[in-house]
Amino acid sequence: MARIVLDKIGLTFRVRQRTRLTLKEFLVGQMFRRSINPILKVHALSGVNLTVERGDRLGVIGHNGAGKSTLLKTLAGVYQPTHGKMMVDGRVSSLFDLALGFEFDATGWENIAYRSYLQGETPRTVRGKRQAIADFSELGDFLNTPVRYYSAGMLVRLAFAIATSIDPEVLLIDEVLSVGDLAFQEKARARMGEMVDRAHLMVMVTHDLDSVPKVCNRAVWLDHGHMMMEGPTDEVVAAYRSSAALIKAAA
Repeated sequence: MARIVLDKIGLTFRVRQRTRLTLKEFLVGQMFRRSINPILKVHALSGVNLTVERGDRLGVIGHNGAGKSTLLKTLAGVYQPTHGKMMVDGRVSSLFDLALGFEFDATGWENIAYRSYLQGETPRTVRGKRQAIADFSELGDFLNTPVRYYSAGMLVRLAFAIATSIDPEVLLIDEVLSVGDLAFQEKARARMGEMVDRAHLMVMVTHDLDSVPKVCNRAVWLDHGHMMMEGPTDEVVAAYRSSAALIKAAA
């Protein structure tokens, strides 16, 4: 059964202040036995407690840098928590970083297979879906061409067609996707709606506060990696709007 349980989850990144040093700076540091490029600790998530049950549609809101996408990538397994316990039951399907996993010297047809395997498909299940993926992408004969020659829009079309071909249990979505021209965007929105309906549970990160109550039954408000509020969507969105208005008025 699809379920997510986070128990005091924390995630700390260790980063260097500077990406590179000159030879002189390195030798001076060695000579005086002191660090001239110390490690900084960035607390991306701190003490997050959350339970998402089957049937839930959870919206994650907050300002830029609040930790929303970091939380989503932690749920997807991209990042491992440095503190606390995390349980994610169910097959995870992620809709972010759509270009991840493409082999740019391979054709569109070959990348349909490669990307599908990354999503947990098998050669047998891919054979049953590849034509439907191709038809949805509307790329036609371009699928016989290496994807390095695709425009950005063509690449996103193919990636979206592959990513939304699965039957999700745990669906993770980062922002609303803009895919191709207006006609294709209408298809994409309809496809997303079908995918959300099929998912056992969904977690969606978005800045579009008006869309959250339409899609989600619960919401989480993050601020600098801390969970400020969790509950019914209307209440959380209203509290976040009020806080943002106070900050704007005080500025």
